[in-house]
Amino acid sequence: MRELRLEALRDPIAHLAYLERIEVALERPDSYWQELTRMAASGTSVGQFVAVNEHGDLSGTVTARVTAPGEPDYIGETSPHLRAAVVGVYVRPGHRGGGVLQAVLSETEAWLRVVGVQQVRLHVNEHNVRAQGAYRKCGYVDTGVRVEMVDGVNHEMVRDLRTAHGEVRVVEEATS
Repeated sequence: MRELRLEALRDPIAHLAYLERIEVALERPDSYWQELTRMAASGTSVGQFVAVNEHGDLSGTVTARVTAPGEPDYIGETSPHLRAAVVGVYVRPGHRGGGVLQAVLSETEAWLRVVGVQQVRLHVNEHNVRAQGAYRKCGYVDTGVRVEMVDGVNHEMVRDLRTAHGEVRVVEEATS
């Protein structure tokens, strides 16, 4: 997971996609990465999901952070409702456009439904047009809310996780 995160932070547009910088991540000890992975694999406040291709290689990842009612979320906002935000999204270049993002977001959203989240949001830099398009393709809608962050102005996008009958949809990972 450490290597996948470092690869994401080295991406040419990482400055538009991540609040963390590569220099900081490189300084973190192995114990940090082990604890982060352990926390994301169990519990209900953070979930990290990965796509694995037919060769056993990691092809992408999505992390979701769940915030309890009244608690500040990752950008410092509070809500009277259980909230979730998608963060730390990365799909390796050779796997982009092949359904990996849709598959890993679908798994993330299924977990969020089980946790009790009804709507998930994310923030995407106004200049990261590629990501905005990918999220729209996955059913996320721009709310019109703009949030100033370290990386500049970000568009808030949301996806309603409730379906007409309350089903949980799971999409198989596309292999390419």
